[in-house]
Amino acid sequence: MIKSLHIANYALISELDIEFSPGFNIITGETGAGKSIILGALSLLLGGRADMKVVRDASRKSVIEAVFGIDGATGVDQLLREHLLEGGDSDCILRRELLPGGRSRAFVNDSPVTLPVLREIAVRLVDIHSQHQNQLLAEPSYQLTIIDSLAETEAALADYRKAYVEYRKRLKKYTETRELIRRNRLDADFIAFQYEELMNMELSPGEHESLERERDILANLGEVQERLDAALAPLSEEPYDALSALSNAVDALESLAMTIGDDDDGQTDFHALSERLESARIEIADIADTLFDYKESLNMEPGRLEEVEERLNRLYSLETKHHAANSDELIALRDRLGEQLGALTDSDNVLATLETEAKRAKKHAVALATALSEKRASAGAEFSAELRRQASTLGMPNLRCEISLTRGKLGPDGFDQVQFLFAFNKNQALMPLGGAASGGEVSRLMLTVRTILTERMHLPSIIFDEVDTGVSGDVAGRMARMMAAMSRRIQVITITHLPGVAAMGKDHFKVYKEDDEHSTTTRIKRLVGEEREAELALMISGNPSDITALANAKALLAKGAGSLETFDI
Repeated sequence: MIKSLHIANYALISELDIEFSPGFNIITGETGAGKSIILGALSLLLGGRADMKVVRDASRKSVIEAVFGIDGATGVDQLLREHLLEGGDSDCILRRELLPGGRSRAFVNDSPVTLPVLREIAVRLVDIHSQHQNQLLAEPSYQLTIIDSLAETEAALADYRKAYVEYRKRLKKYTETRELIRRNRLDADFIAFQYEELMNMELSPGEHESLERERDILANLGEVQERLDAALAPLSEEPYDALSALSNAVDALESLAMTIGDDDDGQTDFHALSERLESARIEIADIADTLFDYKESLNMEPGRLEEVEERLNRLYSLETKHHAANSDELIALRDRLGEQLGALTDSDNVLATLETEAKRAKKHAVALATALSEKRASAGAEFSAELRRQASTLGMPNLRCEISLTRGKLGPDGFDQVQFLFAFNKNQALMPLGGAASGGEVSRLMLTVRTILTERMHLPSIIFDEVDTGVSGDVAGRMARMMAAMSRRIQVITITHLPGVAAMGKDHFKVYKEDDEHSTTTRIKRLVGEEREAELALMISGNPSDITALANAKALLAKGAGSLETFDI
């Protein structure tokens, strides 16, 4: 249940605090006083879209916070544990902040959360039934939502949707492959020509870059050889022959080491010097060998430069033709073309396999959709009977109701097409709600639907926003008693303009506006005793001091308190 609600800096509200009670809470007030503003603030706690235009003072943040008692709220404890949002007691605090600059934040038990998490928790704590939902009752999608809620199909529907997504994925793969094969067959000769052309090139990875390097060397072969000779001559050719000179120096140092040994002070170690010179000679000899091998590897064949340039020109032509950057991309294209040709060769088998997989996935989805449909049909029959039973207490003894489920195409919710058919009089044929009911009858039906849903969904709180629109007199009293009876199990908060409904509440709040020199502010207060009688008199006659209206108000309060003992749902 909602224990308390705090709203600050929101629309006409500067700061407002309400402490609701268990049972039946009534909210009244003149049109425009701010009742819808309070509901709008509550909708933000249910994850509704934030509109920064409602912030009263744009320089300060707007805060909406509610404390919920969660004893008996199905699944809330588990959700709080899953999201590491557990509080220290049996309460849960939801808060929404609209910040200057246009951002909004959400909190659960003072921990920041995303809107989906806030919404997931809030929908298990309170249900707000607003006036526009009366029109929703005629919508097939909303009707299916009602049946699914009653049938408790959440787990079955989740399993079906997984199967449906898998079926759609398999079907898409089959249709796309079939279309690709169809197009490829039309282009088969051209694909084969391109593939053969690339195969005949006998391409090698990195060939493009390798040939360009070879071409650059061959085009400058004379200069390259000249510079190699210039590097090799001092190392191994007369009159320089550095390698022979180093060998002689090594021998001389070894002879010194054998003849006179090293100095006593150890500063001149001829043997060590000899080893260092030998290391240098080996390194230089290796460099000379490398340069000589490279010189020998240079292709001196006549016409080789022309061959390289011709090969490169063919590569350049193919790369331009196929929008490839190098030979590696041509190789990748060749392999893809080969796969396409291979697929064409085995296309019938490929298509048959994909078709079988799609049919198998569809069969599984249909089986789950059938089980889902059976649960819905059973729930629909029970709902229809319960709706007739409860609606009879609201002055609709001749109501007939049929929940029609017809089979259509597979979709995200199964294959069921649902339609609620009603007849309100004995001589009336069953027909969709839009053409069968008056506004008052729709209001009574919707209250009955919400009563049934609330019983099944185990919600701690429900808020009715003028659910009694279009009714009056005895019917209004019956609707009030139904809500009051419901409030024995859960908290009910009802916004109403009918004095007969308002008199049935356990606690009565009035929303009103106050003006000062600069602004208009919405406020709320709990009415007790004579204040409540005056408010009911105002609702009856427009004059809170009218003696007759006050007497009627007292009678309504007395009647409301007594009639609760004889009305149940």
